[in-house]
Amino acid sequence: MTDSLPPSAAGEVAQPGTVDDVLDPGVATGALAPSLRRGRDVWDGGPPPGDVVASPAVRPYLLSLLAEQAAPLLVLVPRTSDAEAVTDGLSAYLGEARVGMFPAWETLPHERLSPQPRTVGRRLAILDRLQHPDQHDEPLLAIVAPVRAALQPMDPRLGQQRPIVLGRSWEGFEALVDGLAALGYSRTPQVEARGEFAVRGGIIDVFPTAGDHAVRVEFWGDDIESLRAFSVGDQRSTNAVDEVVIDAARELVLDDDLRERARAAIADWPQLTSELDQLAEGQVFDGAESLVTMLTPEPALLVDFLPGSAGLALIDPMLLEERATKLREEAEVLADTAWQTVASVGGEPPVGQDGFARPGELLERGPRSIWRLGPFTSDVTGSRGLQATPWASFRGDIVTLAERLRGLLRDGARVVVSVDADGPARRIADVLAEQGVPASVATELPVEPPGARVEIAVSRLRTGFLSEDLDLAVLGTWDVFGPRRRRASRRMGTRTTAADAVLQLAEGDAVVHHTHGVGRYRGMVTREFPGMDGRTAKRDYVLLEYADGDTLYVPSDQVDAIARYQGGETPSVMSLGGAQWERAKNRVRKAVRDIAADLIRLYTARMHSQGTAFSPDGAMQAELEDSFAHVETTDQLTVADEIKQDMEAPLPMDRLLAGDVGFGKTEVAIRAAGKAVFDGYQVAVLVPTTILAQQHLETFRERFSGFPVVVAELSRFVTDKDRRQTMAGLAAGTVDVVIGTHALLAKSVEWKNLGLVIVDEEQRFGVAQKERLKELRTSVDVLSMSATPIPRTLEMAVSGIRDLSTIETPPEDRQPVMTAVQPFDEAQVALAIRRELLRDGQIYYVHNQVSSIHRVAAGIAELVPDARVEVAHGQMDERQLERIMVRFWEHEFDVLVCTTIIESGLDVSNANTLIIERADLLGLAQLHQLRGRVGRSAERGYAYLLFPEGASITEPAYERLKTLAEHTRLGSGLAIAMRDLELRGAGNVVGAEQSGHVAAVGFDMYSQLLKEEVAELTGQPAEEQIDIKLELPIDAHLPHDYVEDATQRLELYKRISAVRDAGGVKDVRAELTDRFGPLPEPAERLVTIAALKAALRRWGVTEVTLTPRDQLRIAPVDLKDSQLVRIERRFPKAVLKREQQVLLIPLPRPKPDDLVAWVAGTVRELFAAPKR
Repeated sequence: MTDSLPPSAAGEVAQPGTVDDVLDPGVATGALAPSLRRGRDVWDGGPPPGDVVASPAVRPYLLSLLAEQAAPLLVLVPRTSDAEAVTDGLSAYLGEARVGMFPAWETLPHERLSPQPRTVGRRLAILDRLQHPDQHDEPLLAIVAPVRAALQPMDPRLGQQRPIVLGRSWEGFEALVDGLAALGYSRTPQVEARGEFAVRGGIIDVFPTAGDHAVRVEFWGDDIESLRAFSVGDQRSTNAVDEVVIDAARELVLDDDLRERARAAIADWPQLTSELDQLAEGQVFDGAESLVTMLTPEPALLVDFLPGSAGLALIDPMLLEERATKLREEAEVLADTAWQTVASVGGEPPVGQDGFARPGELLERGPRSIWRLGPFTSDVTGSRGLQATPWASFRGDIVTLAERLRGLLRDGARVVVSVDADGPARRIADVLAEQGVPASVATELPVEPPGARVEIAVSRLRTGFLSEDLDLAVLGTWDVFGPRRRRASRRMGTRTTAADAVLQLAEGDAVVHHTHGVGRYRGMVTREFPGMDGRTAKRDYVLLEYADGDTLYVPSDQVDAIARYQGGETPSVMSLGGAQWERAKNRVRKAVRDIAADLIRLYTARMHSQGTAFSPDGAMQAELEDSFAHVETTDQLTVADEIKQDMEAPLPMDRLLAGDVGFGKTEVAIRAAGKAVFDGYQVAVLVPTTILAQQHLETFRERFSGFPVVVAELSRFVTDKDRRQTMAGLAAGTVDVVIGTHALLAKSVEWKNLGLVIVDEEQRFGVAQKERLKELRTSVDVLSMSATPIPRTLEMAVSGIRDLSTIETPPEDRQPVMTAVQPFDEAQVALAIRRELLRDGQIYYVHNQVSSIHRVAAGIAELVPDARVEVAHGQMDERQLERIMVRFWEHEFDVLVCTTIIESGLDVSNANTLIIERADLLGLAQLHQLRGRVGRSAERGYAYLLFPEGASITEPAYERLKTLAEHTRLGSGLAIAMRDLELRGAGNVVGAEQSGHVAAVGFDMYSQLLKEEVAELTGQPAEEQIDIKLELPIDAHLPHDYVEDATQRLELYKRISAVRDAGGVKDVRAELTDRFGPLPEPAERLVTIAALKAALRRWGVTEVTLTPRDQLRIAPVDLKDSQLVRIERRFPKAVLKREQQVLLIPLPRPKPDDLVAWVAGTVRELFAAPKR
């Protein structure tokens, strides 16, 4: 298959919704708009209101006709997945700008949880377009909503609440602060998520709910000076923007009217006094939306916001009615049950509200023009229909597709093929041309006689249809390539990282000072002392307590010398100034020498091996990456680049990719596999379990659909015949990617051209398999993946020995999993399952005893009769297990009662509730991995960790469950891994024989000593931990009115004190200016001190102080003759004490106004090499 188009197929590729208007003026256009002409001609504009018989494949096409008759057309579908599919189809026919999806909340109306700000933003943006159509460039022709969203009551004033539009004309700093608060934005010290804003000096940071990125608004007085997009990951600005639209963050209008009603409601509902008090004071809180309908006399539904011209289309009316009835019934059951869980804090049942409206209200209050689209009808005389058949997917077989299309053209049909990206469109045109089928890829469908050629467009259409009535054939992406995940819009990474660089300390925590050893953190204090010319100077210090009540004040410019103690046990504080710390370090240094030597041996073998130097990325690689269904995080892109650089180098790659559960490691591996395959090499993907092999097989096949790539499997799941075929294909080179368990490592497996081995969860393989991997590492490229997060200090320790990449940024729109730890109770289990069924979701129920698992499954089926329940465990027949897992992926049943077999890598995005029986018997890392199975989509995940009621649990089990409950934020795997280290010792990270040494000095110091030993053995210069004493009577700190939040100040002090070169100084200064505004003088001096310390470290100077006699004391100094001559000429009264290596330079008279600048200039003049 070639990468370029032949001249006959050349042309501009259409973008979604950008096709020129080739229809009559005023008629909607999209990428497939010209095909609408046939439907209007046949049906005179579309079917009249009433029953319409239509298969799912043709419905978006028919709905686009209806939208021309009655706009905006509200399309109601049973479920969110249906809404996404119909939205994609309608966007293809009408244009993306003219179609909107009105999503349902991820939470239920009665829950004390607020919906995601992004969901709120999307909903309110639709309401704004309905209420203020003249304020928008494009008309809204169709709205698609799941019935759950349409039945949810809302405040009728939401449509009148206009967004804030920021441009150069906005005036008023405080007006913006007040406006954001009124729209429900939460004020935080630092913006990290949608719906938040922060104020620092003359800067306001805000993350609009429907925006693609956060925005930094810098004021000059009351006028906007600049608008800049910024990344919440590193808080740095990226580019200037001209305008920002800020939609509301909450679905409540917090005006005087609502406040009064909240105040009056306290007498009727005293159990809600706290929440109502907050609303009465104008304060929002999590879950405030659950009280809105109770405080609104006449709640509105979505249909109430529609204009008189609107129409209503009901998709699968019977399913809609059943779904609506069940929603209301289940919501009432849940709302009436007082259950103290994460979903209803405090156990008080919501009161005074119905949750969902009656299904009949939609028809009573909605548009008069109503169409009912279904696969059949009871009205055989009054219904209309369109005879159209769906396609059986060609699954990337373009040659067979070409044969079918040739026949359709010969029969006079008009043929339209739509795919979701430029690359596939060009390659389809290319192959069709090779097969003698005329085709064009263009921005506009030319006026040609029917049957002249295949017309190829780019849109989000998933599936099309073949209609003999219309002589029309439309094929979507899924018809051509098979099902794919829904494509997401490209957005800037909007997640903060889960980095461990931040120095997060609570008073009383054990800390390690690299010079003084283990002490206790007692807070950060500001001290005043006499400065120059009688002025008062201020400095911030970290206060540490040691044995016998001794204290140590660590200056803010030395905070990098401190790390939180993590070592496996509660340490005793050491004596300040004693020899205990040095003895402990020396013992550990000897112990890590053997580890370092082993690392070096592996490293040396790899350095002397010849690997494969892969070619730079080609067109197919770019196409593969462009077809990713989600938005890459910054970390994913960075890591992918690191891996590609390794692969293009001649040495064998040995890289470990570490990232928390669900952070996107598999996609990075797929890109590495593509790079190898497109360069003519084979790829082996090694996984620890057959279940994971099956999952990866599906994922790899989906991602490589449409490419000339053969993906096969070798595991217990495959038949002997398939195994023989795969083995033969590997030897012949006809199989490109093989996914399997340890059988792949057998010497009997022959490869024609193996270039890359990808190992998932390497730590779960046995000794024999690891030895075989060691052999492979010296000849082929190896990429290992681990969901066990690696502490950054350990990463630094082995850097250069084994390359390591980390993904620390969660995917866009993922939410933390709500975690409840509680005694087992049948009623609570039933409610948890019902609650998930209400969201069309699925449930994992973990029962880790095979002997009783079927009895438990039967009990759940009896407890919740509506739930479809199946069982899975590792002792089942492999084929039976495979069938059950595939059926669960395809949502053929609701509850999977299973053992911990689901722990590794299973990805069922619709499964968002996890219930674990006897969670007290499972390990901490295991519980974290299990929790990672849920919350993998935009829906909020729930995890219920249960222990026997009335039974006592051990203290270690209590601590494990407590840790899980405390660490729920995304990316908390690192914190959990370090907590596991504290609870169990460091054996699981560094080996049991080393865990005692980690306990002696703490993990950070252990890693530092290992790094030093590695550097010494490889002949690399090791960076010494040098304390530089720089004491000057100057005001150098971050003023509290410049950086208000104490945690941020401590983090910034650590960053500033860790600066080692001019580039780091420049970067810190730029970050402070960007995030907090121009540096005040004390902050500027602090950064200058950091720059001076970086220079002193290079010159070997460890002390610069000012003596009581106003002399600058510099030590140690080892001066050349030329430097002595320069000092005598420049500072005639300077004194050099050769024995002590001390230089004393008197301050000039009058004293310099800027002492730190004078000191920096003087020291630089003495030690910097003269310019030539």
